[in-house]
Amino acid sequence: MNVDIQKWTEMIFINYSPKIIGAIVTLVVGWILIGWFLKVIFRLMERRKLEQSLQTFLHSLLGIVLKTLLLLSVAGMLGLKTTSFLAALGAIGLAVGLALQGSLSNFAGGVLILMFRPFRVGDTVEAQGYIGTVRAITIFNTVVITADNKTVFIPNGSLVNGAITNYTETDTRRIDLLFGVGYQDDINKVREVIKTILAEKKEILDQPEPLIAVHSLGDNSVNFAVRPWVKNDDYWKVYFALQEDIKKAFDKANISIPFPQRDVHLYQVSANNKIE
Repeated sequence: MNVDIQKWTEMIFINYSPKIIGAIVTLVVGWILIGWFLKVIFRLMERRKLEQSLQTFLHSLLGIVLKTLLLLSVAGMLGLKTTSFLAALGAIGLAVGLALQGSLSNFAGGVLILMFRPFRVGDTVEAQGYIGTVRAITIFNTVVITADNKTVFIPNGSLVNGAITNYTETDTRRIDLLFGVGYQDDINKVREVIKTILAEKKEILDQPEPLIAVHSLGDNSVNFAVRPWVKNDDYWKVYFALQEDIKKAFDKANISIPFPQRDVHLYQVSANNKIE
């Protein structure tokens, strides 16, 4: 009996020891390489200044995936069949993916936003029908505060699949205004009055030079386009101030601001249905 056991032990050792040693070496070396690779990836994410929560999540997720693949490779080296395990794992992954389809879409959108940064916290953006300041960017949604202090949670999946207007990506912004004056008014005088008001505003930039031009000849007025450039922080302040100041300047210079008018004609009908 002892001889049979000894023979079986020697046979197993001779046949399987190279596989076992190779599997152990692969496991140890692979584990060390994975650790080194994760450190490199973590440093790259820090250089890109990704959000801390995203760094931790991606670091953990990548570590789990690589270590699982390593263990499956080692199991295959030992002669274990991993096909059925992979099939079951794939089926579970498919079921979970279908169940969490919307959440996964938002998660993927959050990763893309945090990686490519079409906007940052503090930027003023327009997306999905909302305009506001970005207060927070999370994995699943972006928090926007509107001008009337409403908090809007926009799913990241919708954000990355739609148009995003970032009003604070650049330092400057153009104000677009339109003023109508009467046809009887001197357009050169109108231009000079507007130019004087713009020159008084310290917030208006010299370059690019403000545009003052006849925009269109309307039904009731000659329409002037006024387009000065300002810093982003001064946009709304100058926007409202210009409209008030130009209106007052027009009144002082006797420049009319016409409004739509209609002539109403009244006719009297006599007893025999004749119009008099």
